[in-house]
Amino acid sequence: MYRTHTCGQLRLENKNEDVCLSGWVQRIRNLGAMTFIDLRDRYGITQLTIEESAPEDIKKQVALLGREFVIQVKGKVVERSSKNNKIPTGDIEILISELTILSQSEIPPFTIEDNTDGGDEIRMKYRYLDLRRTMVRKNLELRHKMAHLVRNYLDGQHFMEVETPVLIKSTPEGARDFIVPSRMNQGQFYALPQSPQTFKQLLMVAGFDRYYQIVKCFRDEDLRADRQPEFTQIDCEMSFVERDDVLNIFEGMIRHLFKELKGIDLPALPRMSWHDAMEHYGCDKPDIRFGMEFVDLSEVARNKDFSVFNTAEYIGAICASGCASYTRKQLDELTDFVKRPQIGAKGLVYVKYNEDGSLKSSVDKFYSEEDLKTWSAICGAKPGDLILILCGPKNKTLPQLCELRLEMGDRLGLRDKNVFKPLWVVDFPLLEWDEETQRFYAMHHPFTSPNTEDIELMESNPGAVRANAYDMVINGVEVGGGSIRIHNTELQQRMFRCLGFTPEQADKQFGFLLNAFKYGAPPHGGIAFGFDRLVSMFAGLDSIRDTIAFPKNNSGRDVMIDSPSEVSEEQFKELGIKLV
Repeated sequence: MYRTHTCGQLRLENKNEDVCLSGWVQRIRNLGAMTFIDLRDRYGITQLTIEESAPEDIKKQVALLGREFVIQVKGKVVERSSKNNKIPTGDIEILISELTILSQSEIPPFTIEDNTDGGDEIRMKYRYLDLRRTMVRKNLELRHKMAHLVRNYLDGQHFMEVETPVLIKSTPEGARDFIVPSRMNQGQFYALPQSPQTFKQLLMVAGFDRYYQIVKCFRDEDLRADRQPEFTQIDCEMSFVERDDVLNIFEGMIRHLFKELKGIDLPALPRMSWHDAMEHYGCDKPDIRFGMEFVDLSEVARNKDFSVFNTAEYIGAICASGCASYTRKQLDELTDFVKRPQIGAKGLVYVKYNEDGSLKSSVDKFYSEEDLKTWSAICGAKPGDLILILCGPKNKTLPQLCELRLEMGDRLGLRDKNVFKPLWVVDFPLLEWDEETQRFYAMHHPFTSPNTEDIELMESNPGAVRANAYDMVINGVEVGGGSIRIHNTELQQRMFRCLGFTPEQADKQFGFLLNAFKYGAPPHGGIAFGFDRLVSMFAGLDSIRDTIAFPKNNSGRDVMIDSPSEVSEEQFKELGIKLV
């Protein structure tokens, strides 16, 4: 028996018990008369004590120890004279009577502690060591617990977990596929799934009316903090449902997670149309933890001597409460912020509504105080507030103003990670136009149903058609999205025509699904949640990387196993692939 207890288990009630523990040496403190060892495993840390009177063989073993050695100890539980209230086992220690070195360790390349001295790259190279750190381990424990809660909730709602294939057919829509060559069918390729979309729809046709899967998905796209080339979804589909049925079930799931993991009782989630989200927040994933909604000043700010506003399609403003005291340096910083290439604004106009009621603007010579009062009234500004204004083409100015709003939210401490404000965004456009290819693309995917009242516009005005789609957004992050699906073959073919598919192309790519619809497809819809994103949000992290046991870096590489890597010429020959 390697252990009778774990390193996080023993308490004062175990006093005088003879125990056996195994784990890793966290640190050693030799005080001359006594030596203390912190022993760590997945469950916690227990202090071990070696007295000066301990047998010589134990002292010799202790002298050989280093950090991260794996040891087994036997001894008696005693009460600590100097207690440590920072750890659960801090009231006791183990008086060692026997010590065995199970495995030696080289000096680790970084300290295995929360405040480590290891940079990202070195920690990723030695990820198995990084996973020993308490904070990283707790993220994975949270992930495990969240998966357990999700499964229990969905099981209680009569969902069935079904595994779908990983080697599937490549499709032209959406992000780039990862391609897998077939040895047995040379010259042909599998793709790794971006999602199990068509398979879960086929399960609905098959009569499995409530499906879910916590599933790996793959997208060959540029990476950022909330993206990895392989990621995990909570993937779900339901039959005989309308939009509100889906929203109610999965709003319930999110509220269940917040209650169980955070002790938070969320109120009913508000719903916002995509159009309102864009008009008031400049993006389809608004952070509603704070106000500062956009105000359109286009009508009142034009037709003066300021040509910049006169020629602008859109003039938008936000009101930052209590910021009229901003210095010229702070205002210049904001101007430089919006001029950054990734934001792209040409400049920033401000109006200070001073505490004494006076108004000061960067465009004073073009506008009277009465004009500025009108702007302030429309913006709902009060004495002490600062109005910030951007202008230009509407489709560019809205996202620029969104970035400025979020920057001000950060500066004013309004984006508290311990405050959660989820909402549903609904009524997305069904299609979006791409100037480069001069065609429409599905905003979600080709199987999303149009709103019933907009179907007649699919040929005459496809850009105006709204989708029966929905996203869940929490604190400015899209954590889930889905739609009611098309279950009618004729409507699905109309959708393919809107996307520029010929009947032959549609049949080649999706003939299996269209054929399945001929045999009785129920009305159905579903949703998928980004599991990694949810875990990172609950853990209070900005990146999903530390919620994944073995993540890739920002270049899509696993530096620990050195992947991706080259393969041998023999493997290419087996696959029938000729190197150029």
